[in-house]
Amino acid sequence: MRNLTFLTQLKPFVAGALSLMLLTFAAKSFANNDLPDLGTAAVNTFSLEKEMVYGDAYMRVIRSSAPMLNDPVLSQYLTELGNKLVAHATGVKTPFYFFLLQNDEINAFAFFGGHVAVHTGLFLNADNESELASVLGHEITHVTQRHLARSLEAQQKSNPATIAGLLGAILLTIAVPQAGMAALATTQAMSTQSRINYTRLHEKEADRIGMQILVDAGFDPNASADFFGKLASRYRFTTTPPQMLLTHPLPESRITEARNRAEQYSKRYVPDHLNFQLAKARIQVRFSSYSDEAVLSMFERQLNKQTYSFKEAALYGKALALFRLKKFDESEKIIDSLLKIDNNNLFYIDTKSDLLTERKDYKNAITMLEGQRRIKPTSQVINANLANIYIEADQASKAIPLLEDMIFLDKQNELPYQLLANVYKKTGNQALEYFSTAELMALGANYKGAIDQLNFAYRASESNPLQLARIEARIRQFKIADKQMDALK
Repeated sequence: MRNLTFLTQLKPFVAGALSLMLLTFAAKSFANNDLPDLGTAAVNTFSLEKEMVYGDAYMRVIRSSAPMLNDPVLSQYLTELGNKLVAHATGVKTPFYFFLLQNDEINAFAFFGGHVAVHTGLFLNADNESELASVLGHEITHVTQRHLARSLEAQQKSNPATIAGLLGAILLTIAVPQAGMAALATTQAMSTQSRINYTRLHEKEADRIGMQILVDAGFDPNASADFFGKLASRYRFTTTPPQMLLTHPLPESRITEARNRAEQYSKRYVPDHLNFQLAKARIQVRFSSYSDEAVLSMFERQLNKQTYSFKEAALYGKALALFRLKKFDESEKIIDSLLKIDNNNLFYIDTKSDLLTERKDYKNAITMLEGQRRIKPTSQVINANLANIYIEADQASKAIPLLEDMIFLDKQNELPYQLLANVYKKTGNQALEYFSTAELMALGANYKGAIDQLNFAYRASESNPLQLARIEARIRQFKIADKQMDALK
């Protein structure tokens, strides 16, 4: 599916608003100790319910301010890989949600509510799927072992007044390390050394349990040490290490421990996975700082010198680069050859869909995708592409059930709401266009803007009492959510 330009007027915060909000949250909460509904100062447990509330709020702010990728192919790949690891984790008490941020920095982080963010830079610097999986296993462990909540509880024991400030500062430290460290430095009456030791204990625990998850899921236990070693070697003498090394300190002992731990498992050959290399190629072409000409040359060199991990991935990357350079015939020739090898591969199907759409060959695109939907009825890649083509082909009403299915399966996904707003605009249903836009705004924490949209929807729904009742109920819900979000700042 081609990149969709998100409705910029729906983004209520400018870049950097995440940092601003959390810094304000940390400072204000520390000053006034007004964190909502945390109970008495001697609370011993940061409940799972509170974790879910804070995780949801934080995720909404990230959507509004961070460069989130809503690429169905990459999202489905990451989610499937993450869920494969979660299936082998113990102590899973929350659902998990994996998402991508477009950032060349090497980083990943986890926070309340089972949310795990992965920078595209992690794909760019991992050599194989096991290395990527090793990082995900580590972050999954931070969630299952409730390391954020345990950090808060540990600090509260030494000084209950610091918990409000720490909540904002710890979250900020994970996403924006430099700013978060500054926020932590302003939080008074805190034992810095005890916090560092506690964090190191968490990192060791995440390394140990994360490797067990990695092995149980069928990946290479040496991947952790290999990735750590590569990072340490690359950034040994740099003054600006990547964010991952700021939030995940990497002393030499940690690499040694990872290698020793890996040796405890029986040796086995774990082949790389084609889909990882396809995902990496897709990010290199579409979501990195490389120019289209540079990535085309890179994949052509790989093909000429046979330095690829998978020839199919190098061909796929070349096809994507040719597409970006509007050399559609050359791109399609490659994609068709790949589809002959594997006609069910979602990476190839997605690009073939883009090529058919570019030529306005909607009939063949719809035939292909409807056939795939019978095989993969819940695939967000198939449903998003088919919905988009229905819209392009002036059959917008056919997209509605597909998009409703996508929302039912993933209520955190912005893409179907954006497409629904487009559908209702094309079909002249102004009320539901406003309603869909309101839902999209709410996902980005812009509840006031969402309420305005619902008021517009209300005025456009005067002859539909059921719709009016639905809108009234949603307005009440958004007003409550807006108050709760204000209380968190």
